[in-house]
Amino acid sequence: MAEDAFSPAIHPNLHGPEHVFRQYCGRRAGIVKALTEDLEEFYEQCDPDKKALCLFGLPDGTWEVNQLPEEVPVQIPEPVCGINFARDITPKKVWLSIVAVHSDAWLMSIAFYHAGRVSFDRDGREQLFKLINRLPTVYEAVKGSYERQAQTPNSSRKNKSSSQPPNQITSNCKPVTPALPMLKQENYADFNSWAVTANWPTMLKEEDDGGKEGGGGEDQAMSKCAGCEEIYSANDGHLWIGCDHCQRWFHGKCVRVTTEMADRIENYMCPSCSYKARMKPSDSAVPMKAFDS
Repeated sequence: MAEDAFSPAIHPNLHGPEHVFRQYCGRRAGIVKALTEDLEEFYEQCDPDKKALCLFGLPDGTWEVNQLPEEVPVQIPEPVCGINFARDITPKKVWLSIVAVHSDAWLMSIAFYHAGRVSFDRDGREQLFKLINRLPTVYEAVKGSYERQAQTPNSSRKNKSSSQPPNQITSNCKPVTPALPMLKQENYADFNSWAVTANWPTMLKEEDDGGKEGGGGEDQAMSKCAGCEEIYSANDGHLWIGCDHCQRWFHGKCVRVTTEMADRIENYMCPSCSYKARMKPSDSAVPMKAFDS
């Protein structure tokens, strides 16, 4: 993939609403392709055993699944992080629905970020919104694709019989070196709900098993990091932080907590507890419909 795929915030060709809309269309097309034509490859790349991953749509109409690097400050708004962790614990179509909705939010944030940096006036912003609003959202486009597949049950059989479907575009979206910085610290509370360590699926399994694996109770929880499983040492020089919900301890670096952030946290919730709390349905919330609903 070209090195300029993640260009600086102000692209030299972004002068008006039409130019921003053209870039929006390219990113949107890449994301829709990932969630439809390239679904198998996208699903495989979202490995829950990897660190927190994001889905990026690129201006040239391609896509990539990659991590957010740890540098700051950010250059452009960033997609939701950690989509891979929910892959195997959420029904597939519900998971795709969530990814699609978050992708819509990201695309809109990038478009109007550029609108702000290029200083669009009221008419320019309104024109940009009208251009974007003419297109279906990513969620609507992906949902429509699966509805059409459901209406033509023989289509999947035909695709399986041939080695390569006609007019199939070869994907060129392998992970590359990350080039986007991570969220600012003031956005950490929302980021923490998704961004967890690579060991989180194993940690979740241990919790679901009632702590049978390794047993040892509170003493063991305080003797090693629940993320990297490194044994605690008072002289290791690392920041340690304990979850007030599951009573496990973590290296600050394993859960992306700095000393300054720890000083401001009154009741810490580790990434897995935070994610579980987010996934619990609210009494007043309207559940999102999956593609087959």
